Amino acid sequence: MINIALVGNPNSGKSSLFNALTGLQQKVGNFPGVTVDKKTGVSTISDHLTVSVIDLPGTYSLYPKRADEWVTYEVLMDPAARPDLVVLIADASNLKRNLLFCSQIIDLKIPLVIGLSMMDIARKKGIEIDIPGLERELGVPVIPINPRKEKGLDKLKKAIEQTAKHQYRAPSRDFIANRELAETSVSKLKTGIPGISDYTAIHYLINHAHIPLQPEQLREIESIRSHERFNATKVQADEIMQRYARIKQIMAGNVVETGPLQKALLTEHLDRILLHRRWGYIILLAVLFLLFQSIFWIAQYPMDAIEWSFAQLTGWLGSVLPTAWWSDLLLNGILAGLSGIMVFVPQIMILFGLITLLEDTGYMARISFLTDKLMRKVGMNGKSVMPLISGFACAVPAIMSTRNIENRKERLLTILVTPLMSCSARLPVYTILIALVIPQHYYFGFLSEQGLVMMALYLLGVVFALTVSYVFKWIIKIQERSFFILELPVYRAPRWKNMFITMWEKARVFLKDAGQVIMVVSLILWALSSFGPGRRMQAIKAQYAALEQKDTAHIADYERVKKSDLLAASWAGRLGKTIEPTIRPLGFDWKIGIALITSLAAREVFVGTMATLYSVGEDNTDDQLTLRQKMGQARMDNGAKVYTLATGVSLMIFYVFAMQCMSTLAVVKRETRSWKWPVFQLFYMTGLAYVMSFLAFHVFR
Repeated sequence: MINIALVGNPNSGKSSLFNALTGLQQKVGNFPGVTVDKKTGVSTISDHLTVSVIDLPGTYSLYPKRADEWVTYEVLMDPAARPDLVVLIADASNLKRNLLFCSQIIDLKIPLVIGLSMMDIARKKGIEIDIPGLERELGVPVIPINPRKEKGLDKLKKAIEQTAKHQYRAPSRDFIANRELAETSVSKLKTGIPGISDYTAIHYLINHAHIPLQPEQLREIESIRSHERFNATKVQADEIMQRYARIKQIMAGNVVETGPLQKALLTEHLDRILLHRRWGYIILLAVLFLLFQSIFWIAQYPMDAIEWSFAQLTGWLGSVLPTAWWSDLLLNGILAGLSGIMVFVPQIMILFGLITLLEDTGYMARISFLTDKLMRKVGMNGKSVMPLISGFACAVPAIMSTRNIENRKERLLTILVTPLMSCSARLPVYTILIALVIPQHYYFGFLSEQGLVMMALYLLGVVFALTVSYVFKWIIKIQERSFFILELPVYRAPRWKNMFITMWEKARVFLKDAGQVIMVVSLILWALSSFGPGRRMQAIKAQYAALEQKDTAHIADYERVKKSDLLAASWAGRLGKTIEPTIRPLGFDWKIGIALITSLAAREVFVGTMATLYSVGEDNTDDQLTLRQKMGQARMDNGAKVYTLATGVSLMIFYVFAMQCMSTLAVVKRETRSWKWPVFQLFYMTGLAYVMSFLAFHVFR
């Protein structure tokens, strides 16, 4: 099996070709030392050739500026990791720009096949390309393809097979006279490191610090640079000028373009509306509203089905399994943990499916363009808006999606404030608390007070996310200039196959990465809630065993009360009692304290914890009370009502600002490759939640 690298400019169709070649035979991981996605797959080229394909991040040239461009550069320049063959995807509608990168790959002397995409768009622009003539000029195969419609793939595979059969034959001639750029330096280096091309030698001299070479080779390069006074900037400038001069000649002889009065494309007409100074923002808000609502509308049905399935399975197992610690572990530890993981898979799949559709149509780039001005004022940029929007569904995939933000400071700021967006797991908490403390009052006959409070909670998170980012941009001392250079691709019809592949991959990554953390935390919380000081737990069990023997008619009641008392006496309960003095200024009692701890696994665990704590009404007279009614009747140790307006608002505010869950912290650690930032994030969000909750409690008291 040989290794093939897919390279090309951004938006050239490279990822579409990767999906067409590999289908579902893909794997997603990280490049060593960075947080850029690495997509690899297996493709059957012919009956005699199977290849391993790696989809490298898009780049415009071999002079990288972004983290993902450095990944592509290092793979192509690494003598040990260098691919056997490169397939370069060139956009026929922007051929001049694409030929720069193409010419550099040719001069690296790596076996090369060019896939010419966007031929339909080129024809609409009035561009005609002499493909045989282009092949003669470049000295490599040039195959017209349309990976979106899987056209030209057979010819491309045949070209790959033929190139492979010729023992990975590299282009025979240089695109430009590379040695003349620095003749003495290149000659000396090739003597010390034989077997490399002239152009490879130039890159060793320019970027040797980023290329994994032997120590003696690095010393040789430094010696040559110093002795010959090698001027990297001048060499690079001369190279680019010579390449574009040669590209101009090739374009003149093999490409025919119409004049500037050609008919405007559909893209130009749409951009006049979608990027309008007023209508553009109105349309953007409508698109984001539909995206946000669709995540809940569409995901609600599979989420309900998953919850129902786990509830049925848990109920059935509870009725057939004996009462034992291992059955309790299975039901309330393992199955509860799995349920907490699986229930979010539909939202994650739908979120990334819809985002893929926006990317495929070309509108995603327009969203970044329209929001860049606002985001830049608070320390981020236009590419930060989609992770923030994604945070309304789940912070885990939202933080993962910050990888396309090139500037380190702007990416870090986006990661730090994304959990302030109210995720869907907070929705059950908001719902039950609003129903508990906010009256069902309507303004003007149709504006619900409860609905307005719900909207205010979401807006509060957005406002503070922007505010915190503005503050942190002055605190975080990362000096890196930010350039928001964005290519606006043409509008296209979405590719449903590509969408489903993306949905599958994102779900798999979530289950593998975040799912493991959620499962471990769930098992730990089960242990803390199920066990406690031995003598105290045994005393409670003995007390209720005696009561059940005396009063057999109310055994079920005693069992429910016993569970509540055992929870209070467990390690989790003792922890709740321990932190009660700290949270009492916020209006919370020890039971709310337990819920705050257990909901670190996932915010919706709050409701389940409340259901356990308030399994019986305070007066023990009505078994048919709803959870909201039982919480409404809850009393503190001094007899005061627990859930007043002040306490309810305080608790909602706390959940707006507090860290979402442990899996979010785990993902932040994974993306920043340090515990420094998740710990900082946990402390600043907890402190902000405490202060704002304290203020809210005393304002509404």
